[in-house]
Amino acid sequence: MAITAKDVKELRTITGAGMMDCKKALTEAEGDIEKAVEILRKKGQKLAAKRADRETTEGQVFVYENADNSKSVALAFACETEPVSVNDEFKALGQKLLDAAVAADAKTAEEVLALEIDGAPATEAITALTAKMGEKMEISGYANVEGAAVAAYKHGNAIAVLVELSEAADDAVLEAGKNVGMQVAAMRPLALSEADVDQTVVAKEREIGVERARQEGKPEHILERIAEGYVKKFLKENTLENQDYVKEPGQSVKSYVGSVKSGMVIKSFHRVSTGK
Repeated sequence: MAITAKDVKELRTITGAGMMDCKKALTEAEGDIEKAVEILRKKGQKLAAKRADRETTEGQVFVYENADNSKSVALAFACETEPVSVNDEFKALGQKLLDAAVAADAKTAEEVLALEIDGAPATEAITALTAKMGEKMEISGYANVEGAAVAAYKHGNAIAVLVELSEAADDAVLEAGKNVGMQVAAMRPLALSEADVDQTVVAKEREIGVERARQEGKPEHILERIAEGYVKKFLKENTLENQDYVKEPGQSVKSYVGSVKSGMVIKSFHRVSTGK
């Protein structure tokens, strides 16, 4: 049957696919709009699968904060290139994913993907936009945090950090949280404290320390002792509490937070990004 321009326009409006793709799908579906939508959806799924191994290092981070700063949610929606990351449809879908996550109080990215966006599963919404834009898209980071105070810090469009503090939110507490968020964005600590570092990581660093000392010609009987010094330095540089506070070198982050309000400590931090 003949495929009219009106049919093509209607299918484009429904799916957002390109004109030629719509015409081909309608031809294959013998003019049946519903079948054509399904054909395009399947092609979109194939496209998403083809691009599954592509890197997503661009995108946008979206952040929600409640009225009393006791809860914050951050979602990183990633794509392949900068032009797509600033596209209005891409940003709109990222915001819809965050809004749905907040409404459902989703705890993980997997839970967000199981939610509905405009009446369809979130995975289908992402697949459809992937087909339209021709780029891999994914939720590359997600955090949902509640506490006495949760400060949110955004570094451009690529990084968001949520910092949970032990004291109720006020201007001083939130400013401290944002300062710590800036530290996390820049310094990328592995963990909050030494106790939180995976022991396999510690063992690997100790092994590296021993080998370095051996290559430097140090006596075998003191290699372990030298390696312990190496591990101690590694833990200081890679745990948030022990890092030098970037705004006041010589003072630890833990000391800085305690100086803002007596007894205040960092309860947790969460860094989400588009891959940067």
